[in-house]
Amino acid sequence: MPKISDQKREDRRQQILEAALACFSEDGFHQTGMSDIVKRSGLSHGAVYLYFQSKDDLIEALADDRHRREAVLNSVAQGSGDAIEGLHALVRVYAQWLTDPAGEARRRVGIHGWAEALRNHRVRSSVVEGIDMPRALIATLVERGQHDGLIKRDLGADAIARVLIATFQGFVLQKCWGEDFDIAGCMAAVDAVIDGFRTAKPHIKRRTRA
Repeated sequence: MPKISDQKREDRRQQILEAALACFSEDGFHQTGMSDIVKRSGLSHGAVYLYFQSKDDLIEALADDRHRREAVLNSVAQGSGDAIEGLHALVRVYAQWLTDPAGEARRRVGIHGWAEALRNHRVRSSVVEGIDMPRALIATLVERGQHDGLIKRDLGADAIARVLIATFQGFVLQKCWGEDFDIAGCMAAVDAVIDGFRTAKPHIKRRTRA
């Protein structure tokens, strides 16, 4: 039997993941069977099971893929010199991701993952890991801003990170529910919230001559 190249192996793996993504997005995890994914992939049962032994394997692989994508998004914020500007950059990048039609299936599968995490410990670990990554990055950015005197010190860095993450999770839910809302206007509101984290500029009292 001829040996396939690493590139061919990776192509097949991605082919299976794309099939799983489409099935999970349309019908959720519980209504999707491995046979549905095999059929959607166009490969044989043997070929699919060579890469993934179960739906849990596929769910975890899709989560890992999403985490890598989000790490790239969050690196945009980390590359900014000004911590406040870094947070604003993060808002802009996530707004683009939220409005990208190509990301609809991944957003839907992400929500299915949140629900599955309530009953499946393995999925929960993956979901929490996916939240912890951007949370830690944002918290580090906030701490840098506090060190530089740009962000209020009486606000916890982790609390700010969790508020921003929860806000974007809410937008993902509303988007997947099909609600028609002004994303640009919402992002402007988030920008205003971020600006509220700024330290107040000190008022310099001018001395008057006697």
